Amino acid sequence: MSVDIDPKLLEILVCPVTKSPLEYDAKAGELISRQAKLAFPIRDSIPVMLVEEAREL
Repeated sequence: MSVDIDPKLLEILVCPVTKSPLEYDAKAGELISRQAKLAFPIRDSIPVMLVEEAREL
C-alpha cells in the first residue's frame, strides 16, 4: 500500500508523543516514531497523528 506524501510535510511533522523526527515507510503507508515505538497511519495522503490511531511497534 504505497502512499504519496509531500516531502515538505515530512520535514515539519514530528511525533506527537516524543516530538522526535518521523521515518516514512512508503510500503506500509505509515510514519514511524522509533522513540515512541509507534506507527502512525497515512489515509488518503493525510497523516493521522493521533496516538489512539497509531499501531504499536
